[in-house]
Amino acid sequence: MKQFATKMIVLCVLLVCQNSVLAREGVEVGKESVFTKLAPAAQVEASAAQQYLQLRQQAAQKNALASDKDPQVQRLRRIAQQLIPFTLVWNPRAKDWKWEVNLVSSKQINAFCMPGGKIAFYTGILDQLKLTDDEVAMVMGHEIAHALREHARERMGKNAATNVGASVLSAVLGVGQLGHQVIGSGAQLLTLQFSRDDESESDLVGMELAARAGYDPRAGVTLWEKMSAASKGAPPQWLSTHPSGKTRIADIQKNLPKVMPLYERAVAAKGK
Repeated sequence: MKQFATKMIVLCVLLVCQNSVLAREGVEVGKESVFTKLAPAAQVEASAAQQYLQLRQQAAQKNALASDKDPQVQRLRRIAQQLIPFTLVWNPRAKDWKWEVNLVSSKQINAFCMPGGKIAFYTGILDQLKLTDDEVAMVMGHEIAHALREHARERMGKNAATNVGASVLSAVLGVGQLGHQVIGSGAQLLTLQFSRDDESESDLVGMELAARAGYDPRAGVTLWEKMSAASKGAPPQWLSTHPSGKTRIADIQKNLPKVMPLYERAVAAKGK
């Protein structure tokens, strides 16, 4: 009987150890929303690519699109190249995305990543906030996280569901005609507003992406301090639907213990 009990204890210890090994390192976020199924990924990403191309063309016509040789463009692309390898764990389709990174001359404190990996920064956010590489990685990671977590598809799906009613929603959850209506409604992905939950989730995922790429996640604190200072009582356009700076800093500090080991490991690997 004692031998059986001993074996059971050993087995339990092994299972606990195995689960500890298999437990995911990093931040924890919820499952993908069912509303994303209402907006077909391929169509949303194609629409994003078209709108991104239009943005580039309009910026080029105004001589506001930075050239490939611009030092800031090269800096942004270098940081993106270091973040992108860690996106697949969050969204397997990211391996097929045609990633792009561009810089637009504008005083706006703004940046975004559209579905399919279409990234743009405005010079205002770099120049006015004097962002370090670590802070840029936090901003970029946050915006990439929106695309990885399908927040645009979720928002479009929810909007469509609200318009057509719950009865229709239940009948077409497998996309159907509603999916085409979502894309065909002329949704402007650049002006799509995310919920505060989406923003908070992107903060966490973006912080992990930056840490895994070797960028200090503690830069999130200085970043939002700069954002708060720049707002002067009225949040910049980029922060209009985001949680307050104080809330954001508190969440970052709370989750730092989950990502600091990832950052330290990445830095050590780079030093070899």
